[in-house]
Amino acid sequence: MIKVLYPNCAGLDVHKKFVVACRVRMDAGGNTQKQMRKFSTMRADLEEMAKWLQESGSTHVAMESSGVYWKPIYNILEGLFEVVLVNAQAIKRMPGRKTDMKDAEWIATLMQHGLLQGSFIPERQQRELRDLTRYHQSLVEERSRFANRLQKLLEDTNLKLGSVATDLQGVSAQAILRAIAQGETDPKTLAEMTHGSLRSKRNEMEQALVGTVSNHHRFMLQQLLTQLDFLNQQITQIDARIEEQLANMPAPFEKAVQLLDTIPGVNRPLAIVIVAEIGIDMSRFPSDRHITAWAGVAPGNNETGGKQRSGKTRHGNEHLETALVLAAHAAARTKQTYLRSLYNRLASRRGKQRAAVAVGRTILQAAYFMLKNGETFVELGQDYLDKLDRERTAKRLVRRLKKLGFEVNLIEQDTAHTSDEYLRALPNQLLLPTTG
Repeated sequence: MIKVLYPNCAGLDVHKKFVVACRVRMDAGGNTQKQMRKFSTMRADLEEMAKWLQESGSTHVAMESSGVYWKPIYNILEGLFEVVLVNAQAIKRMPGRKTDMKDAEWIATLMQHGLLQGSFIPERQQRELRDLTRYHQSLVEERSRFANRLQKLLEDTNLKLGSVATDLQGVSAQAILRAIAQGETDPKTLAEMTHGSLRSKRNEMEQALVGTVSNHHRFMLQQLLTQLDFLNQQITQIDARIEEQLANMPAPFEKAVQLLDTIPGVNRPLAIVIVAEIGIDMSRFPSDRHITAWAGVAPGNNETGGKQRSGKTRHGNEHLETALVLAAHAAARTKQTYLRSLYNRLASRRGKQRAAVAVGRTILQAAYFMLKNGETFVELGQDYLDKLDRERTAKRLVRRLKKLGFEVNLIEQDTAHTSDEYLRALPNQLLLPTTG
């Protein structure tokens, strides 16, 4: 028989307009009593539901994470009970009758026996920071969509500005586009508006600015530029608000951001996103493997009949995963770093996208140990993977030289450190896996 861990608890079946509550109470004789009520999601009714649950002595309240409808309920119950937010997949009922009352009763039963694992809900300040970073991400994505529409419009006018100026958001490109929107058509005059390195490409720019621009094109161009200006203004305001929110949070959050900013490929904005998503308390993750699985950047386990099936990554925190992939692509452009060598090695045989996910996983593992131990990032070096197994690396290089027609004789030089000594000198927590 399954042991009862929480004698007095409750389960909530949450919907947009109403919530069904089932409170469970166990008396001295071990008999379980269940009571159910239906409440609307208006604030007054939710406060009444909280009082009703307190009357029975409920200590834990479990509910399904259905969309965003759980948030107003959590705001009322936070601080009064131990609220457990559960993934919908973890509380599916067995086949049979399904009603809202049955669902609430089933959730309460699972909670009473401790069979539910709660989702991570950060403190209010961190939730607000996370809302800001997620909104910032959506604005950046929206700006990218409008920039792509702008490029499509230019192609329709036969203007090849994007072929010469790679960044349509740059100073030169913006000056030219605004002049075109105002009616300027002379390619030479437009080419003279370039700045910086584009000044040396004025002849090429002049050829690229020969096109056919109609009144319709000018109208659409003005609309797109206005929208891009608005989005840039919004992003600037959100950036300032994020810094203000971070300044009002406890000092360890700013310290954590500064620590993560030392990882190759991770700048301050990306460090803030990572801290906003995972927090600074790593004790809730038993290991680095748990946090990578939670983020959705770890290979899935899918084995049956002794055969390993597709191990694609599971669904996780999509906002964190996006930030990690961006950091991985940035790390791939750094010089003489371990992360770049890891990316290049994986991209050659698994593809760039899988390599980016694997490097993003490595970045998250490093961030986990850095926040857990309060240590700065230790660069392993671009030759770290080669030094893991010197003999294997040497054989591989010899085979390549022999295929090119060379005769190779290896003479090993005296070195200050052998491979084993080199590995023992490195921090254990940063000996990260080489594959995703």
